[in-house]
Amino acid sequence: MLADADCRYQIVDDRTVRITALPPQPDPSPHEAPRPTNLLNEVVVTATKRPVSLDELPAGVSVISRDQIGLTGAQDPGQTVGQLAGVITTNLGPGRDKLLIRGLSDGAFTGRTRSTVSTYLDNAPINYNAPDPDLRLVDIERVEVVRGPQGALYGSGAVSGIYRIVTRRPDLVRPTAGVLAGIALTRGGDPSREVEGYASLPIIPGRLAVRAVAYQDVQGGYLDNINLRIANVDKTTRRGGRLALRWQVDDAWQIDAVGALQHLRSNDSQYVTELSRGERANRLQEAHKNDFAYAGVTVQGDLGWGALTFSTAYVHHVFSSQYDASQALSLFAAKREDLGVFIEAARVNMLVEDVVLRSNSGGRLEWLLGAYGARTLEQTPSSLSILSRGRLSPAYREFRKDRLGEYAVYGEVSYGLAPGWRATLGGRAFTSHVHTTADLRVDEPFGARDFDKQRRFSGFSPKISLQRQFQDGTLLYALISEGYRPGGFNSAGFRAIQTSRSTYAPDRLSNYEVGAKFRVDHRLSVHAAVYLDDWQKIQTDQYRPSGLAYTANVADARILGLEAETSYVLPFGLTLQANALLAGSRIRNANPDFARQVTGDLPGVPKSSGGLLAVYARPLGGRFTLRLAGEANYVGRSALSFDASLPPRMGHYLRARLTAEVTDGRWTLAAYVNNPLDDTGDTFAFGNPFSFGQVRQVTPQRPRTLGVRLGATF
Repeated sequence: MLADADCRYQIVDDRTVRITALPPQPDPSPHEAPRPTNLLNEVVVTATKRPVSLDELPAGVSVISRDQIGLTGAQDPGQTVGQLAGVITTNLGPGRDKLLIRGLSDGAFTGRTRSTVSTYLDNAPINYNAPDPDLRLVDIERVEVVRGPQGALYGSGAVSGIYRIVTRRPDLVRPTAGVLAGIALTRGGDPSREVEGYASLPIIPGRLAVRAVAYQDVQGGYLDNINLRIANVDKTTRRGGRLALRWQVDDAWQIDAVGALQHLRSNDSQYVTELSRGERANRLQEAHKNDFAYAGVTVQGDLGWGALTFSTAYVHHVFSSQYDASQALSLFAAKREDLGVFIEAARVNMLVEDVVLRSNSGGRLEWLLGAYGARTLEQTPSSLSILSRGRLSPAYREFRKDRLGEYAVYGEVSYGLAPGWRATLGGRAFTSHVHTTADLRVDEPFGARDFDKQRRFSGFSPKISLQRQFQDGTLLYALISEGYRPGGFNSAGFRAIQTSRSTYAPDRLSNYEVGAKFRVDHRLSVHAAVYLDDWQKIQTDQYRPSGLAYTANVADARILGLEAETSYVLPFGLTLQANALLAGSRIRNANPDFARQVTGDLPGVPKSSGGLLAVYARPLGGRFTLRLAGEANYVGRSALSFDASLPPRMGHYLRARLTAEVTDGRWTLAAYVNNPLDDTGDTFAFGNPFSFGQVRQVTPQRPRTLGVRLGATF
């Protein structure tokens, strides 16, 4: 029936066939945009562990396609957040940032607590309590964001949602390849450059294929260290690659294997103490390293009456940072001219397995059952050394090991109550075991000590939803869900830790949400939701006056928010996409042992944020197409810490990008300008824990940057 139509079909199950528009050939790479893009095209989301249309999901879900990623120049997760309602990121630096969703912030710092947003690469989590590894978005199929606590499906680490990167798979039928190269100039800084490429090759047509990706980018520095007399000190280099294999065993079974590597090096941090001049006067370079390795295998099978998915993945993540810690030397027998060097590092090895058995979609009764297991070993050595007269001697050393085991069974059942009505009930029974050991050696006037504690946490995380789907496609839904994080231990400190502060308890977030999704004349799309969250015993990572980190349960909080995303396609080739979040929080039951005074709002997140993306496309004659894109997103003001005695506030800045590109479907030439207004702003009021509170710390935006890109597909 579709032989002569510009359409393709997908057999979803024995009752459903999905028909979508067929893209023109050749298939573009993710960094090119050879055709006008209708942002309202139907998108099938798999982050809910079953393929479901975006418009039919009773939850706050967003998707960024590979075409949109390429057009907007989003190189990593931090550059996609302005296109997603309520998603922001801290800006400590490449490989150091944490993602925050829906204004659900446990603080702006990273430490021992489990991340509130779980980052996934395909079907496996790639972070525990580590910062986001800043994977470059090369040859990506799409990015999926599922908001709200997802404890029922994903367990701990999904308190505020899931950020999932879906890679492109090898093409079983035809060989394809693509390359891209670019250069950029930053006002007052060094040039930046990038190169990336991919190739997909069928080995046994229709059965076995391989896909390889490689990339390297260099971000030129633009900040000056006047004490060391080094200009543009904050250079960052990132290189990596990915190798994927797809084996179509038969018509029912398929195996995908993926391996990924990335190495990231930053010569220095990116905060300043003199915002107007872009300068800092540290006595050493605060370098950062972040190495990431991933290997995963996914087996999928069609059982006729349902489907089975088995995923196993191994993550090896090593990262370290160096700080000027001279301010901490007053606690030791050090001279005024001595230099303090603090190095914190982490080596994380994580093995994850997930098995999902689900029924076919489309029936009155749908169900899903899963089993999950994860083992994590985290080794975190840290040291404070004194550099005196060219000689380096350690004053504080800690070697800590955390062994974590997580096991869970989960499932959900969905039932069609009546035409258009469907109810879903699900939950996750889990247990977590934490075992922490630490060996500490501290110079006089302190002393050596050991730490060895373990604890087990168990519980159940429920989910229930009710949705009404009308004949015109409008969806109304109500959702109740929960998220949780296990507790843990504090070991670091020059002095022995008080018993009351040596542990921190689990926290739990309950979410109550109502939302709506609808389309009008295939031109207007609106997704909106109102939610109320009750967060109990919030875990937060903070810094002592000495500069060493610790974790505490700071308080309870109640968060009320409104989020919305909308797209509109005008008939003359202009597409508009907008998003916004309004969220207010109220902290209650503050822990009196945490700080003298706790702020009234959750730190690190603004009460208001939003973004706008405009894309205009028109044919130029022949095979050429012109596309113009403008992107802007606003981040409102926020506090940095729960502690109200710390004055720094940040935010209230606008990020923008303008892009123009011409393409014929194979070659693409693009020019862009980032931060066209050359706005500085204060994106993050923190950089060094040892001088924090003693000097002003500000992280400005990268100055105005002009760049060009040339890409080709074969």
